[in-house]
Parts: sequence; structure tokens; C-alpha cells
Amino acid sequence: MAGLNLSQVRLLIVRPALQALGLWSAAAENLLLGTLMVESGGVWLQQVGGGPALGLWQMEPATHDDCWDNWLCAPGRSRQATALRQMIGYLNPSASLLVWNLKYAAGMARVRYQRVSEPLPAADDTEGLCSYWKAHYNTASGAGAVDDNHMALFQAAIAA
Repeated sequence: MAGLNLSQVRLLIVRPALQALGLWSAAAENLLLGTLMVESGGVWLQQVGGGPALGLWQMEPATHDDCWDNWLCAPGRSRQATALRQMIGYLNPSASLLVWNLKYAAGMARVRYQRVSEPLPAADDTEGLCSYWKAHYNTASGAGAVDDNHMALFQAAIAA
């Protein structure tokens, strides 16, 4: 099954979302592209098997809501909250937007990572980016792993 063109996702979705949030870096861009690849393959908009995760970055609605309720509402983050609201065109963001508003979904994935105090790995560090995803996005109990298959997907994202 074919997915989206990663170069186009980088240039038309991920980079503009990161720039709007004031969170662009080559490492953040590669992390989000790699996350997209390991979470959905750039294909799935709803979790396979009936789970709750939504969108290309497979964010669960509870995580989406927690990012808004406990991170974006904090003092000093109004610029990011405003940028995300501008991506959707209204004030009340819903997790259902993760399915069809790709720029918003990319922005929310970056916000999820922003909550981590550990700095991002280098933009070209395949294993570091994959490990960061596993530790901070997929979590220890998630189905993903830092293995050759997942690292190959991060390497494809870096190369795109």
C-alpha cells in the first residue's frame, strides 16, 4: 500500500505547522516525519484494530485533550494555542480534527513532544530520533520498538 509523498508532507504540512508554532528545527521536522511513518505509515487515519488513535500521527483523543487542558492553556503558550486555532479556523479544537486537518495534526504531535524536557536528538540521528519517539510518544507499553524496522522508517523520513 502506498502512502503520502514524504517530501510533500515535509514541505506542505510539517514545516508550515512547525513554523506557525515557532517550533521549527530540522530535528523536529525529521522527528515528526519519522513519527508519521512508524505510527501510520503515512496511510492510516484511524487506528487499525479499532483503537482510539486518530490521524497520521495516531494521537489518542485523551492525549489531544490533555495537551490543550494541561499544556496549551498555561501562561506563555498563548501564541502556540492561537497558531493551532488559526490552523482550524475556530476556537474549540476537537480530536476529530486530527483525521482531516493534517497541519493541525502535525502541530499537535509537535506539542506532544514539546512537553518533554529532554532535548531533541540531532536531525540526522536515526537511532536517537527513533528512541525519542519510543520513549516519549509511543511509550514503554506501546507496540513500537527501537529496532531495524522502525529505524528504517526514521531513516526514510530523514532522507525525504
